[in-house]
Amino acid sequence: MTESLQPPYLQFDPATRFLRLNPHEPRFVQNPYEAYAWMHDQSSAFFWEDYGFWCFGAYDDVNRLLRDRRLGRQKPEGAPDSQGNLGDRGHLTAFDGIEANSMLELEPPVHTRLRTLVNRAFVSRQVERLRPRAAGLANELVCGFEKDRQVDLIRAYAAPLPITIIAEMLGVPTSMGPQLLAWSNTMVAMYMHGRTRQTEEAANRASHDFADFLRGYVAERRRNPGDDLLSLLISAQEDGERLSEDELISSVILLLNAGHEATVHQTGNAVRSILAQGGDPRRFFTSPEATAATVEECLRFDAPLHMFTRYAYGETELADGITIQAGQQIGLLLGMANRDPNSFSEPDSFLPGRTDQKNVSFGAGIHFCIGAPLARIELQASLKTLFDRLPELTLAQEPRLRDSYHFHGLERLTVQW
Repeated sequence: MTESLQPPYLQFDPATRFLRLNPHEPRFVQNPYEAYAWMHDQSSAFFWEDYGFWCFGAYDDVNRLLRDRRLGRQKPEGAPDSQGNLGDRGHLTAFDGIEANSMLELEPPVHTRLRTLVNRAFVSRQVERLRPRAAGLANELVCGFEKDRQVDLIRAYAAPLPITIIAEMLGVPTSMGPQLLAWSNTMVAMYMHGRTRQTEEAANRASHDFADFLRGYVAERRRNPGDDLLSLLISAQEDGERLSEDELISSVILLLNAGHEATVHQTGNAVRSILAQGGDPRRFFTSPEATAATVEECLRFDAPLHMFTRYAYGETELADGITIQAGQQIGLLLGMANRDPNSFSEPDSFLPGRTDQKNVSFGAGIHFCIGAPLARIELQASLKTLFDRLPELTLAQEPRLRDSYHFHGLERLTVQW
């Protein structure tokens, strides 16, 4: 293995392990793996000055720290938020109200209770039964643009499929798909580096409107329950306890947001990765087993989420002599961990048949993505259908990634056939 060349846009001090790397640097946005490879050669644990906290990119460290109960998602009193912001949050009342009851931002025992209730309802839907619907919807979407000879796959395929399925699961109108996407995109902008007051106020408005919309549907389902996930969440019980109204709203928003955001990015990333291999793309989807292996390699090779932050709940020794104090954050770099040369042979090669497949793209531990089974089914169905229907697919123009680290996805994916 040859040592990578230092990218010119970053500065690293090996003595202190301090890294300067603007996450908005265009070359880094378009290819973070260049920097990851060089950092793996230098130190997979480093203090990222632009964020103000220690980050870990070695696979073993990330996998272990995701499961470390000394760390968690719930923000300690007085600690900065995930982007290092402190100060008045009076303009974020609606957004904070949703996060306060979101199981993604909570720890046991509250997290355990919420996840058990939501998971019970989610599992009771038998997600595997949605595979035919995912394949059928994928075919419908391809029929909608097959004659055009050119299309932006993000807008016409990657985005509508998962939002339609999660809306159908919850029992909300699929015609609301574009509005649900708009609310979700506005809310998740809160997790981006360097957000502005304008971003915060927009996210708060979206949170308020999203919650108001859902409260109307919750009231209707309480009066007239149906065979949908919203009705199941309303009726789910654990030791006689049910979700409160606020917990229910936060859980549904989390499922809607998480139910499509990463899948949209991963679909686009996967199509780009597969097209880059050349040849007939159908060779990656010759059987259910080959399709599943291809999706797992897509998840490893170009993950949709690159950073997951956590707080320390006491003085904590993490790795390589690094100790942090209570209330401080760390960043776990999932995309970097998935390319760790110490854990994957030929980490920068796309090899669906690899025997060392163990990506951390869905996380690990108690916050492992609750929607992972659904995302895998959607990705398997949509990618196989797309390439079976349009095996001559090629890029019409070089795709560009959005400037949105942590979320790693394409602005558009214009293809032709």
